[in-house]
Order: sequence, then C-alpha cells, then structure tokens
Amino acid sequence: MDKILLQIAAELKVRPAQVNAAVELLDGGATVPFIARYRKEATDGLDDTQLRELEARLAYLRELEERRAAVLKSIDEQGKLTPELRAAIEAAPTKQELEDLYLPFKPKRRTKAMIAREAGIEPLADKLFADPSLDPLAEAAAFVNADAGFADALSVLDGVRDILAERWAEDATLVGKLRAWLWAEGLFKSKRLDGKDENHPDVARFRDYFDYDEPIRTVPSHRALAVFRGRTQEVLDAKLVTPDTEPALAEGRIAQHLVWSHKRRASDDLIRKTIAWTWKVKLSLSLERDLFGRLRDEAERIAIKVFAENLRDLLLAAPAGKRVVMGLDPGIRTGVKVAVVSDTGKVLDTATVYPHEPRKDWDGSIHTLGRLCATHGVNLIAIGNGTASRETDKLAADLIKRIQQLAPGTHIEKVVVSEAGASVYSASEFASKELPDLDVSLRGAVSIARRLQDPLAELVKIDPKSIGVGQYQHDVNQSELAKSLDTVIEDCVNSVGVDLNTASAPLLARVSGLSAAVAAGIVRWRDAHGAFRNRKQLLDVSGLGAKTFEQSAGFLRIRGGDNPLDQSGVHPETYPVVERILGAVNKPASEVMGRSDVIRALKPEAFADAAFGAITIKDILAELEKPGRDPRPDFKVARFNDGVEDIKDLQPGMTLEGTVSNVAQFGAFVDLGVHQDGLVHVSQLSNKFVNDAREVVKTGDIVKVKVLEVDLARKRISLTMKLDAATAPRGDNSFRPALGRADRAGAAGRSAPVAQASAMAAAFAKLQGRR
Repeated sequence: MDKILLQIAAELKVRPAQVNAAVELLDGGATVPFIARYRKEATDGLDDTQLRELEARLAYLRELEERRAAVLKSIDEQGKLTPELRAAIEAAPTKQELEDLYLPFKPKRRTKAMIAREAGIEPLADKLFADPSLDPLAEAAAFVNADAGFADALSVLDGVRDILAERWAEDATLVGKLRAWLWAEGLFKSKRLDGKDENHPDVARFRDYFDYDEPIRTVPSHRALAVFRGRTQEVLDAKLVTPDTEPALAEGRIAQHLVWSHKRRASDDLIRKTIAWTWKVKLSLSLERDLFGRLRDEAERIAIKVFAENLRDLLLAAPAGKRVVMGLDPGIRTGVKVAVVSDTGKVLDTATVYPHEPRKDWDGSIHTLGRLCATHGVNLIAIGNGTASRETDKLAADLIKRIQQLAPGTHIEKVVVSEAGASVYSASEFASKELPDLDVSLRGAVSIARRLQDPLAELVKIDPKSIGVGQYQHDVNQSELAKSLDTVIEDCVNSVGVDLNTASAPLLARVSGLSAAVAAGIVRWRDAHGAFRNRKQLLDVSGLGAKTFEQSAGFLRIRGGDNPLDQSGVHPETYPVVERILGAVNKPASEVMGRSDVIRALKPEAFADAAFGAITIKDILAELEKPGRDPRPDFKVARFNDGVEDIKDLQPGMTLEGTVSNVAQFGAFVDLGVHQDGLVHVSQLSNKFVNDAREVVKTGDIVKVKVLEVDLARKRISLTMKLDAATAPRGDNSFRPALGRADRAGAAGRSAPVAQASAMAAAFAKLQGRR
C-alpha cells in the first residue's frame, strides 16, 4: 500500500483500509460531507473531523512527494546524488527538512564562496580545517591569484572563510540542531521603535508590546500576530534572542557540531572567526526568519481555527424558525430602516421611521411600527446592534409595552442581533437580484430579520470575513483562511440540510456536490416549473447529472412532496431498503416516520445486505425516527439591563447578561449592549483551570458576567464569569424568555401570526384613536 496512506493511517490511528477507501472516494470526486454521512460502510465510520484531517494531510504529503521527486531529479542531474544523500532525502518527513537537505545543491546567485572555489581555494580551506596547526598565512601564499581577485594572502583567507561559512551554513544537520535549540531556548522580544509617540492612538494600541519578551515556543497566537502586525506597521521592532543574548552560545554549538575547539594552534583563530562569521552573517538572521515563519504559521493556523470554530457556532446558532419578523436597522439622522418578512423570509412590507435626532418623531414611529405589527402579525422584532441600537431597542420595548397594554396576552419578543455584514449583503450583486425593487438601505433590515429566522440560510450569502468573528483575520494567509471557512460553511449547511423549494442560490451552492452554476440552475428550474415534487426531478435540471445527484440528493429536503422520504436525510439510493423495512412492519412511510415505538423494535442486521450493511441501516432507522431533524439548539435570547446603554454606564461590580460574540484562545468577548464588547479573560471563565476559552463557552452563548474594570480611554471592559453562589449559573434559563424552535413551538411558532393579527389590529385601532 502507498506509504502516504500508511503514514496517514498511523497519524489518525485508524486502519490503512479505512484511509484507502476514503482516499479513493475523495479522488473519485466525493465530498467530505457525503462520505461522512453516506459512505460509513466503506470507511468503517470515519467522521467528518477525521476526514477533513485526512484530506489536509493527503494534500500536504502528496505535495511533499512531488517536491521530493523534483529535488532528487535536480541533484541527480548535477551528478551529486550519492546513495547516502538519496536515503536522507527519501526519509525527510517535512518540507522544511527536505529543503535543508536541498539547500547546498539549490541553484543560486553567484556567491563569494563560488568565486573562491573557482579560484581554486577550496583545497586550502579543507587543509586548514583538517590541520589547524598549519600557519594560515604561509599556506595561503601559494593560492594568491590576482587575476581571480585574490591579490594577497589575506584575501585568500577571506575566501577560505567564505567557503567554510557557506558549507557550514548549508549543513542540514547543523541547521536542524540550531533551529531546534533556538525554538526550545530562544526569546521572542519586541520593543517600541525609537521616535514613535507612545500616546498616538495607532502606537498606543501596541503598548503591551513596547517592552515584551517571551519564550518563542510558548508565545500564544494572538500575541505573536499582534507583534507581527506592530512590526508591519513600523511601530515595533521584533527579534529572536538567546536567553542571555550571548552569540558565544550559538558559536559554541556550531563548534561542538564540527568537533572543533580552540587549542591555540596557528589556524584556530581563523576557524573561530569563521564560526562567528557563519553565525552572525549566515545563520542568525536566516534562522530567525525561519522560526518567525514557523511562529507565524502556527499563530495563523490557530487564528484560522478559532475563526472557523466561531463561524461554525454562529452558523449553527438556534434559528427562530417560522415566525413573522420585523427587522430594524438602526440609524439616527437617516432614520431606522424597517422590513417585515414572512415566516418563509418573503418581504411583506418596508418603512423608514425617525424616532431619534433630529426629527425625534417617537410617537409617529410607534404608530408606523404598530400598524406593521398589526397588519402582518409580527411576533418577533430583530434589532441591529449598530449605531443607535440601544435607542432603537427602547423604541421596540415601548412599542411592545403599548401593544400589550391595549391587547393583553399579545406575545412579541425583541432581540438585538449582530448586523455585521448586513451592509455588505445590501450592496452585493446577489441582493440586487434577490431584492431588485428594494432600496439598498432597506435590504439591511431584511437581512437582519432573516438572520434571526435562520442564521445559516442568511449568513451564507455574506463573505464570512465580513461577519466579524475572527481575530487578526487580515493578518493571516488569506487563501488558507478562505479554504477553512468554506469548509466550515459546507459542513454546517450539509449537517442541517436544505429545503430545496425555498433555499437561495448561495445556500444551495454550499450543498455537497453542487456548484454555483448548478445551484443557479436549480433556482431557474424552480422559477419556471414551480416547486419540486420529488428528488428525482433534480435530474431534469440542466447540468445536474447522476454523479451530482448522488452527492447532493440526501442533503436536499422536499416538504409536502410526493414521497415523505424526500423530507428526510435518507438518501434516495437506499429507498429500496426503506421499502423492505416498511414491508416488514406492513405500514406506509407516513405511519412509520417519527414513530419511535415502531422504529426501535427493528433490528438493523435484519435488513442488511451486500450493498448496505448494518451501519447504514442504523443511520436510516435513526433518520426515520426523527426525519429531517435539526441539530441546532433551541432559540433563546439575552436580556440587556435597563439603564445600561453605553460603556459609561458600566460600573465595577455590576452583574449583567450578554451574548458571547467572539471566542479566542485567551478569552471570550461578550456583547452587553453598550456598543463595545467586554472581555472575559480565560482566567475569569471558571473557577477551574481553563486552557482554551472554547472549553467553557462558544459564540452565541448567553452568559451572566460581572464587571471587573472599565477603561474608558482605551474602550476596554474587563469581565468575569466567576459569580457568587447566589448568582444564577450559566445555563439557567429561568431569566430567559422560553422561545422554542419553530418546528416545536406550536402556536407560538406557527399560528402566532394569525392568532396575534386580530388582537394587534384591535390594539392598533386604539393606538390610532389616541393619535
């Protein structure tokens, strides 16, 4: 079996046969979600996390093998490939070690060492190093060659130095030892550049790094990226230093590797100076560059991972579901943009109200909003968290209060949601096609309303880098970031499933096997022929062939279609298996789906065959028991404290409720509704030791926090989740409105628009009378 597959199997601690099966499927065009969900039999249950790691390692190791072959060919063509060198190159486990071995043979610009070799000085270099007792000046006299640029003995000895320094600097074993030593012992040090005003805002934000050092091996991702950003912006100087800053430590290690020591022989001073030259000119800066690159790569990897995990949490946040939502995009002088969307996301109405400066039309705004609520049966209000968010939140609270006074029992909730990326969506080409008749300014309100109904369906329309859940996202490798975020979106979309008859083209494009062109084709077919009645009709879509159908069909849902199985995650290829199951219980699918008492009495082994084994049958039965189940949590909202609207309103000791907006390894940021997120440092998350903040919280969590410190000048809020015993623990929902998911909310989720419309209409009539 291929050594790459064996290596991956060893790394993942799985059997080579599992890796081989997964690689064959990937090479055949299968997606990770499809393999993880519908090819468990072939891979013996490899999950999506293992498959993603396998996919990444496969790409790396294949690139390594391609590079290894190119290196071997290059050295062989030079006539310098010895059996020992070949063995070392073939055993190199990483790209770095491979490049170390290739360095002496890598074509490069003409160097001083090359010129010295061409002048015939290399034998002298070998002779003096082999026998340091020789007099260097006397021996060099025989190699003087004015025509070649070596007019005297001293210039010849400079050539000796250049030859030996280049040779040692290209010694892969020595370079590897020094690199490992510096990584283990070196200090990552930064300081403010001379002449930079520490009080200037662009400089002051790097104050923590004006006089900073830390062992390079332990530097956290966020600190490394902060220093690198400061260096790029020419605020900080960064260096790699040994603990006591003595170059002699490095020079001693070089001498030790060369098995040389100073014994006061004639050539020992020359060799000592050459070693010092090798470190200072050849190795110190290149190794610093290598290790800074390693530190940056690792920091970027962690930053990308944190961004991806935060994005996953945001995309899989609890959907409000099928509820009529009013979206409010706050503004002051330009007014509050209003959009009402139906329980399917269709835009029902729009408006602009001016409750704030300069018009201050508070009652007029209440009147307009009340009319919209009454007309369309609004039962949920989404408020963007931008400028004037708290003022607009007050407006919504006043609206709800007045309606409930006039129509007791009317149930309307308000939620402040992140509006990050809404403006990007509003001006996008897709928004222009989706909402061609709406002004750009109103599209943001539509997006705010829809992202509360279904965060996943709405946020896939926006570049994830515009959603604002990453740290230092502009400092990391952009292609790797995009690849990672695309992977997260793909996994999230396919884990939830997509309604074939309501999904937008951007959402469909994230389904396993579907490209943007095919997704657009599905929407065109739907517009021309009406709703899909069954999954087989997908094959009528131009450009959607059998392979694409295989990859995508199981993730696409059709509700109320011809076949009840089409609303589930059961793949069409296994419908014959379901028919056998239905035959065994002698009931139609409609009477079996969702019936735990019927499903759990069945034995998967009884229906297994050569094509589909017990693992697949077990998944089918689980899907039949809970068809189209949504893996996302129930919908809950945080309640902000009245009277706390600005960072100036915060005082140490206050206990507040907020929503986790972002999570980094060093802590969690919490939205308290004051236009500036507070930070719960990792040390303040729990009374237990926490290594990574994600062990305790994730994006979207609702938490109770206590204010530790408020720095108005730097706009920093320090929080703690270490509350006293009397405080409700995190996860206690007693202080939250119990908003269930739409598919379980009963009247609150489905019939509320109808039930509330008449009550609100009466309330609105009274409201009009008062005006």
